[in-house]
Amino acid sequence: MSLDVNTIFQIAGIGIIVAMIQTVLKQMGKDDWAQWVTLIGFIVILYMAATLIDDLFERIKQVFLYM
Repeated sequence: MSLDVNTIFQIAGIGIIVAMIQTVLKQMGKDDWAQWVTLIGFIVILYMAATLIDDLFERIKQVFLYM
């Protein structure tokens, strides 16, 4: 479980890039594509968070089960 500054910067970077792409697509009138970009960005960040939470639970299990 290596939660360090790089992970936080990755999540923030993905959020900034998704927001920029969404803004450009909305200004071009492609609202449906903008919505898809936002959804895909959300799923990527959710996957990153799920792996971090999985690592956390594995650490907790190792501590309490002495494995």
